[in-house]
Amino acid sequence: MEGFTTNIFDGFRLLDILDILLVAVIIYYIYSLIKGTIAVNILMGVALFYGIYLVVKQLEMRLLTEIFGGFIAVGSVALVVVFQQEIRRFLLHIGKNISMRRKKFLLSFLGSKKATSSDHAEQIKPIVDACKSMSRSKTGALLVFSRHFDEEYYQSSGEYIDAPVSKRLLESIFFKNNPLHDGAVVIVDFRIMTASSVLPLSDSEDLPPQFGLRHRAAIGVTEVSEAVAVVVSEETGEISFAKDGNVSMNLSPEELMDLLKDEL
Repeated sequence: MEGFTTNIFDGFRLLDILDILLVAVIIYYIYSLIKGTIAVNILMGVALFYGIYLVVKQLEMRLLTEIFGGFIAVGSVALVVVFQQEIRRFLLHIGKNISMRRKKFLLSFLGSKKATSSDHAEQIKPIVDACKSMSRSKTGALLVFSRHFDEEYYQSSGEYIDAPVSKRLLESIFFKNNPLHDGAVVIVDFRIMTASSVLPLSDSEDLPPQFGLRHRAAIGVTEVSEAVAVVVSEETGEISFAKDGNVSMNLSPEELMDLLKDEL
């Protein structure tokens, strides 16, 4: 028995422990990204399929082994196609964290964090004031804040504006009789780039039933990109904030200001 125990840990290195921990972290991140989406059911189906393949292979059922083996041979390509959105979100999540840490390091190095925060507060104020006003009047609105402007995507699905952000302009765009009020306003570097943009809807199965198209679009665009979104409900006037597929609801103007300061 003593010899058996020795053989188990024979050649076990510290790097093997690190290897296991890294795999566990990757699995956790992948699960956190696909949790609550239809991708979980697809992944369970893939796992079941592979489990059956291992069983028939051990039982030496040659015909079934050849059939399942053929599917598995092209399985990696199929998985990339099926999980392309989840893979995109995973890579964007990693890149966003690296970008944010680099930006914080540069700001602290240059000693300009306080001045930058003050400038951003002045630029964010018209956005918060507009959301506050539209909340009172129950004017539905969807604002997307992106770090980069994807002309091929946003401009093809909306009206190109390229104007500085102002309270009156935002209120005018989302005025109920304005032909641009449907869809999203895309803001990049505090400039309104497009209005009436069509966004991808979230396919998450865990969303509350009261969520309409605006909330689903806000969640959807933050699932597939590094953008954040603000929603003003047309039914209740409630202000919501979406990031990485998650939603903070029933926000006050002060809470919205703090969130936008952190993200922008």
